[in-house]
This record gives sequence, C-alpha cells and structure tokens, in this order.
Amino acid sequence: MPRPAWSLFAYRLIEPDEQLDLFACREARLHLVARQLELGGYADRTLCGGLLPAQPRWLGVDRASLQDRRLCPACRQVLEAQRRGEAPM
Repeated sequence: MPRPAWSLFAYRLIEPDEQLDLFACREARLHLVARQLELGGYADRTLCGGLLPAQPRWLGVDRASLQDRRLCPACRQVLEAQRRGEAPM
C-alpha cells in the first residue's frame, strides 16, 4: 500500500538542552527537521533555516507535539505550507 505523499513521519523534532551554543537556536524552542536529507539541500538546518546543534536530541513528531508551545513558529509555518503542497519538501 503506498504511503501518503505527506506525513508527520517525514519529520523529526530536536529538543533543546545544554547545547544552546553557536550552532543552536538561541531560545529554548523545539525545531522541526526533515527526516530524509535531500540532495543539494542543507543537511544541517531546521525547517526555519536555523543551524542544528552539534549533537541534537532527536524526537519523533506526532500531532500532540505540534501543539507544544515551545515549537518554533517559523518551523510550524513551513510544515503547514509543505502539508498544503505550497513549499518543497
């Protein structure tokens, strides 16, 4: 059975920890990252374009995690646009 073109399985969350350093977001926010790295894309960036920490703490994405108040608003906007087919994966 074919999988739908868009699903939450295509993404991972990174959770902030003590690594809020040069490579991480300056705020304690959850960020979304594409699970499948794209050729020619930025493998070290979140959906909102921020750099990943050196050793991110990866979490799965589910509907409840999308309601978390710590979720980066820019990452959420990109995710919603991709879900509607308005932005490339």
